[in-house]
Amino acid sequence: MDAKITDQEFALFQRLIYRLAGINLTDAKKVLLVGRLSKRLNHYGFSTFSEYYRLLSSRQPPEEVQTFVDLLTTNETYFFREPQHFDYLRSQIIPARRTANTFRIWSGACSSGEEPYSMAMVLADAMPDGNWEVFASDISQTVLARAQAGLYPLERTNGIPKEFLQKYCLKGVRSQNGKLLVAPDLRKRVRFAQVNLTMPIEGIGDFDVIFLRNVMIYFDTETKRKVVNNMIPNLKNGGYFIVGHSESLNGVTDRLRAVRPTVYQNPV
Repeated sequence: MDAKITDQEFALFQRLIYRLAGINLTDAKKVLLVGRLSKRLNHYGFSTFSEYYRLLSSRQPPEEVQTFVDLLTTNETYFFREPQHFDYLRSQIIPARRTANTFRIWSGACSSGEEPYSMAMVLADAMPDGNWEVFASDISQTVLARAQAGLYPLERTNGIPKEFLQKYCLKGVRSQNGKLLVAPDLRKRVRFAQVNLTMPIEGIGDFDVIFLRNVMIYFDTETKRKVVNNMIPNLKNGGYFIVGHSESLNGVTDRLRAVRPTVYQNPV
């Protein structure tokens, strides 16, 4: 039987996930939190959420904090989500930014990898000379491990254009029947790393394009500003910053100019 959570206990977890990941967990998410954390209470034999909170606070074992973050991170995604952005990437951004230098693109909240692999398919098709790189980051180690494997149920690959399925994907057989594997040549062009966007970001280089889509909806205004300001220094002059269709940078930053809805540019 699942333990009941008090308002005081829920408030403790709200503050903790905000401090660790910048996620603004509203009161409406109480049922979700209880459902996802109850398995950890059962794992440790705890009867109250306060006991689990004390364990997290002690950081013993240290990996439990990462488990907590992984459980409360929402990871809904799919291939070629909001396809207009990929059309714009191919038709407008790549021709405008294509130079002798390596074209670099960053998937800032890559979840289980569908977004960066979608990027890689577009780049491989538009730039067959191979002068490009995809960097993909997320705060959750669990989804990063899934992303690096590049293995997906066939029903999750409906958004991939038919020609890309044939060129860049392998259909599973025998023990992998019903699954699809992103081709090894494409997988090795995508680099994954754990990055907490609410913390200072160093050592990842500069990018022609940054995608930060469908993640700011979980942040309050202060955290949105912090995250975007942490990422902008990694955007090249003239580079593009793309957010989800339900998101906007209005009131978040004045360092980028709007090109069209959801697409912004770093002034040259």
